[in-house]
Amino acid sequence: MSEQIFHLPDVGEGLTEAEIVQWRVAPGDAVEVNDVLVEIETAKSLVELPSPFSGTVGELLAPEGQTVTVGAAIITIAGGAGDAAASAPAPAEQAAASDDDGGAVLVGYGTGAGATSRRKRPAERGETVRASVGVVAKPPVRKLARDLGVTLSEVTPTGPAGEVTRDDVVRHAEQASVFRNIATPVAPAEREQTIPVSAPAPAAPPVGEREEAIPVKGVRKATASGMVRSAYTAPHVSVWTDVDATRTMELVKRLKASPDFADIKVSPLLIMARAVIWAVRRTPLIGAAWIDKEDGSAEIRVRNYVNLGIAAATPRGLLVPNIKDAQDLNLRELAKALEKLTLTAREGKTTPADQQGGTITITNIGVFGMDAGTPIINPGESGIVAMGTIRQKPWVVDGEVRPRFVTTVSGSFDHRVIDGDGMSRFIADVASILEEPALLLD
Repeated sequence: MSEQIFHLPDVGEGLTEAEIVQWRVAPGDAVEVNDVLVEIETAKSLVELPSPFSGTVGELLAPEGQTVTVGAAIITIAGGAGDAAASAPAPAEQAAASDDDGGAVLVGYGTGAGATSRRKRPAERGETVRASVGVVAKPPVRKLARDLGVTLSEVTPTGPAGEVTRDDVVRHAEQASVFRNIATPVAPAEREQTIPVSAPAPAAPPVGEREEAIPVKGVRKATASGMVRSAYTAPHVSVWTDVDATRTMELVKRLKASPDFADIKVSPLLIMARAVIWAVRRTPLIGAAWIDKEDGSAEIRVRNYVNLGIAAATPRGLLVPNIKDAQDLNLRELAKALEKLTLTAREGKTTPADQQGGTITITNIGVFGMDAGTPIINPGESGIVAMGTIRQKPWVVDGEVRPRFVTTVSGSFDHRVIDGDGMSRFIADVASILEEPALLLD
């Protein structure tokens, strides 16, 4: 019986390495072509790798939690008709495996011609799947539990069929966090000792009971690299202004009551997004990009479209998916796109394509109770706008002090691309829409 070796492929985003997050098979399991073998985490997304072979799982060559390079062997599969066509070790060559039916193509790689359909897994049929003995939960809930460090068997299920729901996991994590904060750690019996001057300092401080080492990898590694590159390449300038957003709050209230928006989540972020799209059209350089050319020269590339990025804090780290051609969407379509983007990011299903090609980003720091900030520009863009929390404050209206809903709009910009008047005009335009959304009717 022949043994096939599956090597980690480049899943189409130019990655050089990935982390083995979770094996979906074990030695001795029978697998068919396109059955999911493993879940990996790249610098941008979680990806399920399907099998190009049919047969019996032999050996798992990389443990969960290990980072492996593209082309490295990760699993062996023994036997199975038609496996010989996919035995070549190079990732590009193992994208397809022929089979008795005529050529099976590994889902997500190679061409779609000749692709065979596969048996749907329970999660794809909307069924719940047992995450561990006695526990029923859907895959996104299992993923959330794993990200939050929650043991599903310890969670009290409230689902109609006795399954653990997303709210159950979040509630359990919040309770666990509270109890962790209440408990006071016992100080170690031996306190820190001073190091004699003559003694050489250690190369790196040791990790012990008082410290915890967190490996920098996956999304965190990519985010750190991108932010450092942006901060030390683009000269950042930040501006901000306070805004009376009372009419924005009134509009949000009316939209929530409208039958046209009955099935869509509406928040001030929707009006903010619309305001940014409108303001970019009035100051196109805000959505431009600085391009360094190979001959040492540079150019500013003005993009006459808006791929609107929304910074999303997820259990995996900071993701910035964007809404493609947001300028073509009406208010309802934009609301639906924002809702879909948020849910996809929260469930860890944001793809690399969703995060590429952005032209400007909004970061909603108001959800964390923050008033303003000086955010770092997303690499490849020239501007990022921060929306602060909206709260009632005293505000002068027609010479009288009245309670109004006030927020702060701030932004950081690449000063190579945008001068002070352009960034100030842009922020003022965004503020004017939040103050009077009726201007969007122009």
